[in-house]
Amino acid sequence: MRSVRLEHLLAGTAVALVLAVSPAAFAGSDPLPQAGAALSKSSQLQEAKAVGAAGASLNPAIESSLVREAAAGPGEPVSEEPVFKPAAAAEPVLTPKQETAAPQDVKKDAPTSESAQPALAPVEQPAQEAVKPAEPAKPVIAANLSAADVAVAEKLRDILTAKSDRILIRKADRAAVETFYSDRGYAPVWVKDGAANAQAKAAIARLNAADDDGLEVADYPTPSFKDGDAAAQAEAELKLMATVLTYARHAQLGSVPYTRVSADIGYNQVAPEPAEILAKMAEAKNAAEALDSYNPPHAQYKALKAKLAEARGRTGDSGHARIADGPVLKAGMQDERVPQLRARLQVAGDGDTYDKPLADAVKKFQQQRGLAAGGTLTSATVNAINGPRAAGRDVDIIVANMLRWRWMPRDLGNAYVMVNIPDYTLRVMHNGSQAWNTKVVVGAPKTPTPIMTETMKYITVNPTWFVPPSIIYKEYLPAQAQDPTVLSRMGLIVSRSRDGSISIRQPPGERNALGRIKFSFPNKFLVYLHDTPQKHFFAHDRRAYSHGCMRVENPAKFAEVLFGISQPQQGYSAERIKRMFGGSEQQINLTQQIPVHLTYQTAYVDDAGKLVIREDIYGRDARTIMALKNSSDRNAEVIVARAASPSAAASSPAPRRRAVTRTQVPSRFAPAPSSGGFFNFFSGQPTPPAAVGRRAAFR
Repeated sequence: MRSVRLEHLLAGTAVALVLAVSPAAFAGSDPLPQAGAALSKSSQLQEAKAVGAAGASLNPAIESSLVREAAAGPGEPVSEEPVFKPAAAAEPVLTPKQETAAPQDVKKDAPTSESAQPALAPVEQPAQEAVKPAEPAKPVIAANLSAADVAVAEKLRDILTAKSDRILIRKADRAAVETFYSDRGYAPVWVKDGAANAQAKAAIARLNAADDDGLEVADYPTPSFKDGDAAAQAEAELKLMATVLTYARHAQLGSVPYTRVSADIGYNQVAPEPAEILAKMAEAKNAAEALDSYNPPHAQYKALKAKLAEARGRTGDSGHARIADGPVLKAGMQDERVPQLRARLQVAGDGDTYDKPLADAVKKFQQQRGLAAGGTLTSATVNAINGPRAAGRDVDIIVANMLRWRWMPRDLGNAYVMVNIPDYTLRVMHNGSQAWNTKVVVGAPKTPTPIMTETMKYITVNPTWFVPPSIIYKEYLPAQAQDPTVLSRMGLIVSRSRDGSISIRQPPGERNALGRIKFSFPNKFLVYLHDTPQKHFFAHDRRAYSHGCMRVENPAKFAEVLFGISQPQQGYSAERIKRMFGGSEQQINLTQQIPVHLTYQTAYVDDAGKLVIREDIYGRDARTIMALKNSSDRNAEVIVARAASPSAAASSPAPRRRAVTRTQVPSRFAPAPSSGGFFNFFSGQPTPPAAVGRRAAFR
């Protein structure tokens, strides 16, 4: 064993000595190029390792030197380290079994196993310094700025690259502002030569006058620009831009989302893009006008804005005592309000009898105001005589109506239908002027007509009425439970499908609930305009009786006007349309589809320039005013969930009752007490009481 070790040691030492002196020996005498020298060094390293593999131990220092020389390029210096350092011979490590083996068991020429070979010392790698990552370059500042504005731009860059949400809360605003300023080299919009510029002053003045448009000034805070302080000016720049973004959004969409007021409101609103607002502000010659452009462009909105200024300038009523509400008065009746009424209308007479001269004066007043001119003293006539209420209340109502104009489309259309629900009127507008108007019957307070915009696509003559599911289950099936023949006597056809659901329809005819004509503008609320067999309701001043649809007083003329706009060459006159009345349903598509706007204008300016305030029949003013005064509603960004479409009731034979919240309204299809429901329309009798027991499950 000792002789084997000695041979290995001598062989390793000999090789090491040869390798150690060979670079110096051949440095001056080798005629080959330096590249050959490099190859020879590499070969030496491989040869040395081969020797080691044969059993000789290679000195670590020598191997490290060879590694460095082989890696160095031609002509490159090699780091100075001792070329040779004798290493102590390593004792091979033997396993216990090998240690007890007899010497004769080891054959001199037999190859040794890996475990029996001496381990090579690890190669020492030269230490390398850690490479520091390069710092990212800062965004470039615009080159055409003054020294003062460069300082502001640098501060803007620092704020925006810090990813702080302290100023810009909305993520969409933050992303748009970062891109906007980065693209312009962080050049400020509101600062020039280290001070607030004219654009900033104009924008601040307009924001401070936000209440002129029925908005709350407190929602649009404006910063002060501290001269000479670049950091403060950069922060003021971003704060003003954040306020501008909020104002533009509120001016276009409304400071209160319509879903915060009622579930029976539906508009397809288009929010202004933050990037578009920023670009408009940067390019505007007048920042105030640019901000104004986000307010509604409609003539009625602008007229209400003027009346808002007037209302805020008034201190109260004109000094007359208001006439109290009371029963409807006809000629010959006595009432304590009569003397006060004589004084207001300047009619001579004594006593408290509502005589003919006074009734004639009332009739003349009604004609002047567009009321039903029957000479009787109605509540609508009393309200008109009293005139606008206290200024504070008028302000709230005007502001609520201005908000509703913000919800509406900016472009109403070249030709459109406008229904004003609390005014019970319908107008057809064409080329900027009124083409026709008529009376309508609208939804009862418990079954309100929704407000929305949709497009009229076709008109149906002799329509079939498909009874809405909620009327079926809330009214008709309970009625049938009391009288199995009642529906057939009303001319209704009942069908039951395989899944057990029930449908009821009424064929065309003079008794049809839709009358002879239906005007369809498909919508999620399932409402439409139509004729009616109940003509007497049009004589009423207050015409809120339906289940949500709108009944038109003169539908044949209405159809003539619409066809005259859409397809005048086809010659659809009212007389021609009436000749089509019969038992066969006919659908006529409109060549030019016409927008239909269902609105709730409790305050509007009439053709004479007077402010008209109508009854809040559905309580929408009250809810809107409450939301406008509540800062959390006024600045809400999240749209609350809308009520499910009434058509969903078709999939369930027994609709469940659900709680009514502040943002919801009762079902439009619930029976209306004022009308007695559709059962009363056809039978002429009160709606039967609901069935009890097992049959009551249909409710």
